[in-house]
Order: sequence, then structure tokens, then C-alpha cells
Amino acid sequence: MTRRSCAIYATGIVCAHLLIVGIALVVAQVFQTMIHSRLKKEITLTEKSQMFEAWKNPPPPVYMEYYFFNVTNPDVFLAGGKAAVKQIGPYTYREYRPRVNVTFLENGTKLYALNPKTFVFVPEKSAGNPEVDIVRTVNIPFVAIMSELNSYSFFLRTLVSMYINSLGVEVFMSRTVHEVLWGFKDPLLTKVHSMKPEVDEYFGLMWKKNGTHEGEFVFHTGEENYLDYGKIDTWNGMREMSWWSSNQSNMINGTDGAVFHPLINRNELLYIFAADLCRSIHLAYVEDVEVKGIQAYRFAPPNDVLMNPKENPSNAGFCVPAGDCLGTGVLKVSVCREGAPIVVSFPHFYQADPKYINAIEGLSPNKEEHETYLDLQPTTGVPIRACKRAQLNIILKRIQGFPKTKFINETIFPIMFVNETATVDDDSASQMRTMLLIVTLVSNFPLLIVGMGIILLLVLVVLFCRNRQKKNEVKRIDFTEAFHSFTTVKDDTAYTQVSDKPDEPSQTPASQPTRNGSYIAMSPVEAQKC
Repeated sequence: MTRRSCAIYATGIVCAHLLIVGIALVVAQVFQTMIHSRLKKEITLTEKSQMFEAWKNPPPPVYMEYYFFNVTNPDVFLAGGKAAVKQIGPYTYREYRPRVNVTFLENGTKLYALNPKTFVFVPEKSAGNPEVDIVRTVNIPFVAIMSELNSYSFFLRTLVSMYINSLGVEVFMSRTVHEVLWGFKDPLLTKVHSMKPEVDEYFGLMWKKNGTHEGEFVFHTGEENYLDYGKIDTWNGMREMSWWSSNQSNMINGTDGAVFHPLINRNELLYIFAADLCRSIHLAYVEDVEVKGIQAYRFAPPNDVLMNPKENPSNAGFCVPAGDCLGTGVLKVSVCREGAPIVVSFPHFYQADPKYINAIEGLSPNKEEHETYLDLQPTTGVPIRACKRAQLNIILKRIQGFPKTKFINETIFPIMFVNETATVDDDSASQMRTMLLIVTLVSNFPLLIVGMGIILLLVLVVLFCRNRQKKNEVKRIDFTEAFHSFTTVKDDTAYTQVSDKPDEPSQTPASQPTRNGSYIAMSPVEAQKC
């Protein structure tokens, strides 16, 4: 057997093995199953896990951008007209949110943690100085007291109204952005505090929220089921709330938005419990996106999250008392926030009933600036970009006994909205790209084997064709040589004479052989006899 034949046989054997093994691995999905199993096991929160450290101290910087609605025509609104507002901001703060007092429970299947948040002002990302800029907005302490007294007698409300007027308190107030956010000593609350010490004399939208946490959380670690990774087991010792009017609405579903289970698919709904909203919301797949070279799925709250119960009956439980419902796009949360009648929505009443948008001049909702979304890497379930946007509103309406509200048309009045953003940092993005490349190569290894088998198959075909061509050439050469051998002139071959002269006696000695005269080649004749 020639060396060429050996090469052909060897290539054929290797090609056959690669194709058989590769196709078998593709069909059995051995490597995909191995990768998925590995991912499911590695999400367990252990002290040695890099993911656990990232969960405790999230590396991506989180920024809180606060925008305020400055009221430009308070007198017109109090006289029964439409309020006009102008958006100012952002006033940006860097948010630090480490998890502390982390304790594993029940053999590592659950995890207790606190999540204090600290805010530091970032002037280079802000539109102004919050300690200097003035904003005219609703006097929330005054509205809270009016709302609290609404169930009391008309006579008492009137007396309180007269006393408030003597203090010079108005429905709208002008304060610095810093005061509205982080607190100031309110003259009206100070009077109430002297009579009811449990009432704080300071007011601010973020009062006592700098350096504090939103409650005690117990999370599932995913040890028993990877789909439970990061899900909240209890919040402040509760597995369900009691403020809403249905069991479904009171459920605490999903994670806190920081982590999700791996191997996310486009068809599932993701749930997040928002402690500041006192409820869980769900997110649905929107589109595929790319963030810093990383492929991700974008999830966002669908229209039905804050839809009117008439259109989405599952939201009926958020009407408190039962049947007392607001329209689409708004949610009254004063049931879990004692005080003023606070309502939350998306910024500029995005996805809300047009009547709320048209009631205020100066609003312009749009998807790009006002949509809440999460961009998740589907293999790991890690958020690589997030924008949480929420607006704080208050209900303003007439309250008998308070003449200042006599002509007010009931309005859900916007106060401010926040844009909470986070994007994966460059180092984490680089590490994730490397990890995903390894996962891709390993999971596609069977396809690489099949590809190598196909390449060797092509090489085998080329070698086989060239070998046949070589054999044909050898046969042609052998035939030519045989033909030439057959036609070769032997030494005793005679040739015909071409001369016209008669034969003459030989002049040569007898010892010399006779020679013919002229000859024509390749014309053999019978040899003359002696």
C-alpha cells in the first residue's frame, strides 16, 4: 500500500469518527446540558463566590437623578384654572448600596441582609446647585394635615384652618431643592409635634433615607432551585402584605431587582418587589439590545401593570377601599405611607390616562425618557443596565372647612420624578464578555467537531480525486510506452529501395555486407534470400 493510500484511509477514518461523535453530541446536547447545570450550581451564594461578593457590593455605579416640577401659576390653579409646571433638573446623586449583616439561614438555602443606601451629590452630572436653586411646589405637610382632618367635623376643620392661616401657611411653598429633598423644619409640623411628639417636625421627600435601609430582607439563595435565586422570602418578617384589598395584590413576588435567575428566556415574566411602591410589579420582554458588546434582553413593565381594573381586573386589589379606584397609569400608595394622599406613576404620566396629562400644562411623556426597563444578560441573569423611573404625585382637591381649596379642581399634581440608572462598569463588562466567550465555545464544541469532520471530508474527496487522476495518468503512460515498444524497428528489418537504377554488381569485397541504396523509413519488406 502506497503512502498516498495510507493518507486517504487515515483521513477517512478520522473524518468518520469526528462526524459520528460530533453529530451524536449535538443531538444529545451534552455540552449545553453541562453548561446549564454548571450555571445552575454556581449561582449558589457562597463566601468564595465572586458573584456573591458582587451581590454584596455591586460594582456598577448607581445614580439618582431628581427632576422637579416648578409651579409657574399657583394663583391660577387655586382660582380653578389649569396648573402649569416647568421641569427643572436633574440633581444627581451617586447611590451606594452595600448589603450588610449578611447571614446564611437554613443550611445556606436562605440569606438575611440589610441594604442601607447612602447618597452623595455629583455636581458635574447636575443642572444646578440644590442648595441654591428654588422650587415652588405643593406644600405637602399642609395637604397631609387637611387630608387627615377630612374625616373630622366641619367645625374642627374650620378652627384648624383659621389657625393655619394665622401662621401664614399656603397650599404652595417655595423652598430650595435640597430642603424639599433632604428635609427642613416645617413650621406647621412643629406646632403639631408640640401636641403629638410622635409626629416629626421635619419634612423632606428623602428625609431620614440617607444612610438607612428599606427593611429587613430574607432572600432565597437558589440552593434548592436555581429559579428561586434572589427571590424574596420575607420582607420585614412578612411573606405577604396586608394593605391592599386582595390576596394577589398583597403577595411579595420576585427579587429586589438586583439579581435574577440564570438562563432567562424571552417568554417569561420577571417579577420585582418595589418596597417604595409597596407592591410587586412584573416585567415583560421587549427586544434584544447590546450593552458594551454584551447581548442582552430588555424587559419593561407592560401597559397592564398600572391599568384601570375595568380593563385589567387583576388590579382591582390595589383599590383601597375596595372599589375606590383611580384611572390607568396611577397608583395610590398612601395606604402604606401614612400622611398625604400620595400617588405614584411613571414620569410625566407616561402610559397613563390622557386626562391626567391634560390636567397639567407642561407635561410631555415619551418612551425614551420616561420608560422603566432592565437589560439582562440572559445566560447569567445579571442586569447590565437598568433605568427605574417613577414619579411622585399628590391629590389636590376641595376640602370643606379650608377656604384656600374652595375653587380647586381635583387634580393628581406632579411633585417630582426620579431616574435611577446603573450600567455595568468596563472591568465587569470585560470579564463578562470573556466568560460568555468561554461558555459559547464550550457549548458549541460539538459543532466545532462536526465542522472539522466536514473539512476532513472535503480533504478526503480532494485526495481521492487526485489519486484517481494519478492512476489514470500512470495507465496512459504505460499504454504509450507499450505502443512505442511495439513500433520500435528491430535490427533485421528490410526496407524497399527507392532508386530507379538497375542493380549493379557490387563493388565491395565479398566480405562486406551488401547495402541497399536509398530507403523509406517504416516500410518493412520481406528480407531477400541469399
